[in-house]
Amino acid sequence: MLARTRAWAAVNSGTGNIAGLAAVAGMLADAFSTLPGTLRLVDPASAERVAADGSVAPVAHGQHLHLSVRPGAERRLLLTGHMDTVYPADHPFQALTDGPDGTINGPGVADMKGGLAVMLAALEAVEAAGCAIGYDVIINSDEETGSFSSAALIAEAARGKLAALTYEPALPDGTLAGARGGTGNFSIIVHGRSAHAGRNPLDGRNAIVAAAALALALDRAKGPRLSVNPARIDGGGPNNVVPDLAVLRVNFRPADAGEITRARLAIDSAVAEIAAAHDVRIEVHGSFNRPPKPIDAGAARLFDLVAAVGGDLGVPIGWRDTGGVCDGNNIAAVGTPVIDTMGVRGGAIHSADEYLIVDSLAERAALSAVTILRLAENGL
Repeated sequence: MLARTRAWAAVNSGTGNIAGLAAVAGMLADAFSTLPGTLRLVDPASAERVAADGSVAPVAHGQHLHLSVRPGAERRLLLTGHMDTVYPADHPFQALTDGPDGTINGPGVADMKGGLAVMLAALEAVEAAGCAIGYDVIINSDEETGSFSSAALIAEAARGKLAALTYEPALPDGTLAGARGGTGNFSIIVHGRSAHAGRNPLDGRNAIVAAAALALALDRAKGPRLSVNPARIDGGGPNNVVPDLAVLRVNFRPADAGEITRARLAIDSAVAEIAAAHDVRIEVHGSFNRPPKPIDAGAARLFDLVAAVGGDLGVPIGWRDTGGVCDGNNIAAVGTPVIDTMGVRGGAIHSADEYLIVDSLAERAALSAVTILRLAENGL
């Protein structure tokens, strides 16, 4: 597991590094081909991005790995992970360093190339035990930017599964993520009308002012269970020109499905209000791409099972709610119980201080392997 983690983390696979992702996908395909079943690399679904100039263009993503083992089995699981990291090809954080405290510092060692090594080792152990459970494995290339080109693939694979395990890192003390809020990211294009700022300013329609008013209107929708973060306004130009274009970027964090409905109504209302008041045209791009993930009865039973396995292995298992999101949100949205932090113990992810606790590789692989064996024997 440690050798695999080192090898995979040594190759940069930032979400936008298509060549690096292809290299890592090939390495993963070779490694996971030791398992039975059908393995394929799946082309990404189309996805788009709004640029600072208001243009909408397709976004390139890498291929996704999909392994299907015993699809006809009575009990089937889904295991997911991602091969991409947040570190682009030109990021200064590229090398691995061994710490004196039993950690490794390196890009993606915890999030989540170490987790992928744990997943593979657990499945190898399950196969060595002669277990006949069916499972799908999906390792996507775009999780760090929202899984826009893989969400449909994951949702389809999740439907009808007994349970799902996702290999995001646990906290350094082993705590798992429980309930998660959702997230929605929007790029809202405001089309105004240009004019000379001194000669005929009243003939113009200031897109920057309208975008700012829209940001304030959306901010008023925030509440205890809905975070609204107007994060950026792109646009504008010379001081003597009334700007005719602005792009407002906004992030929403709903705690439950009802807050998504309230946020959508707030967006529609604010857009209509500002468009009329400022005589501008507004286009809304984006979606709530990560639904909230509550702990329902099925998820609670899965957590209880993992806690019992941990107890038998001498590994205390606790969990707590978090505001972060991942593919576990999308899996839960189709009704499949999921635990999404079955990866290594580590910390400081998404920073140059990211680290993996080496001893957690074997610990977490055992936790997954025994959990899978008990799911195969007793279900939930």
